[in-house]
Amino acid sequence: MTAVSADTSVLKALKKIRMPQKQRNREFWLLLFALLISGAALTLVQLGAQQAINPTILLFAGGLGVLVFALHVVLRIVASDADPFVLPIATVLTGLGIAMIHRIDIATKLTGWDAFSSKQLAWTALSLAGAIAIVIALRNYRVLYRFTYVSGLAGIVLLILPFIPGLRARGVNADVWVSLGGVVSFQPGELAKICLAIFFAGYLVRTRESLSSVGRRVLGITWPRMRELGPVLVVWLLSLLIIVTQRDLGTGVLIFGMFIAMLYVATGKTSWVLIGLAGVAVGVFLATRVLAYVQGRFRNWLDAFNPDVISRDGGSYQLVEGIFGLAHGGLIGTGWGQGRPQITPLAHSDYIIPSLGEELGIVGLFAILCLYMVFVSRGLRIGMAGQDDFGKLLAAGLSFTIALQVFIMVGGVTRVIPLTGLTTPFLAAGGSSLVANWLIVALLLRISDAVRRQPRVVIG
Repeated sequence: MTAVSADTSVLKALKKIRMPQKQRNREFWLLLFALLISGAALTLVQLGAQQAINPTILLFAGGLGVLVFALHVVLRIVASDADPFVLPIATVLTGLGIAMIHRIDIATKLTGWDAFSSKQLAWTALSLAGAIAIVIALRNYRVLYRFTYVSGLAGIVLLILPFIPGLRARGVNADVWVSLGGVVSFQPGELAKICLAIFFAGYLVRTRESLSSVGRRVLGITWPRMRELGPVLVVWLLSLLIIVTQRDLGTGVLIFGMFIAMLYVATGKTSWVLIGLAGVAVGVFLATRVLAYVQGRFRNWLDAFNPDVISRDGGSYQLVEGIFGLAHGGLIGTGWGQGRPQITPLAHSDYIIPSLGEELGIVGLFAILCLYMVFVSRGLRIGMAGQDDFGKLLAAGLSFTIALQVFIMVGGVTRVIPLTGLTTPFLAAGGSSLVANWLIVALLLRISDAVRRQPRVVIG
């Protein structure tokens, strides 16, 4: 009997090995296409800006290709059922970002390690190494549920790191950077959002029954009882504390928005969304009355083209230059290497969307936004297909974080909303943001692999 069982186990293992990995094969071809787009972008940058191809392009394109295919091979071995679209989309966005940063380096005559594109490639290597480590080490994402409160504490500690003597980076306006040995600057708030997403998911799984309890029904909407408002008030106060003490409007809004979105997914009650919007309105009202830097950003937003506002310190000069760059690009753009994106301050980081819009046009920006839309929709679909509440909330929270961050940044540089201090995921120069976003990719891949292995769940 034992021998028969052993033979059956061996046959099952052999059958699994021989079974074609349809998801990974689909991912393989999508990765090739993503790298082709990235390589073509780098080539066109070189030809458009320098009328020649520099050998460094091989380093950028080849380095990115080796790294992403290393992650692809790892997925074939340990997570063969992971979503096949998440990794290629993140790859093409990262590649387009490196190409745009390299284009601005050419315009500003930065070479070697001084070039932001070289640093971005190094951060990409570190980010993909972290993603590979997460995919290998985190065999079952549900173990994160055990560390709910530890994750919450880690998130709080990361947020207060810039206030520890000797760690705060100098020469920055917002208190959100730490300096490691005086050489590398890092933004711990980017990792804090992942820790807080894990905490929110675990906390809401534990308390969703009380938060979903029946309250008073007014205007066709069931409103929660006053005693259930405690968690929302705590996160709202935490967000205001970030805005006041760290002068970081973007992170405060991002954390509060992520919590409200996860709360809605957990309870399905529209009243929580309305309460969250009311909290944002009250917070904005208080911030504009008390904080001078928030008042300045609203003034830049509402009266951007006023010459007095443009010329003053901290005025709307950067915003206006970015809008002019988008106007210069028009519908189809000037072409890679043919625009002047370097005129806008911080064109490689905070204003990389106007830089891309100038050279790729509205059509190119629309394609990039569609990539983000597909990425977020895959993340939400991964969560909704799961059978455990923790995975559902975590995938939804991480996906909504990317969506909200893109909306805040694109809305800010196009003057739809006031500008904040966030970065555009995967595209903008910045190591901490890139590392955090690739860790989100790794977590979504792990969750999707576990979801697909559940027998009653199918994701197309």
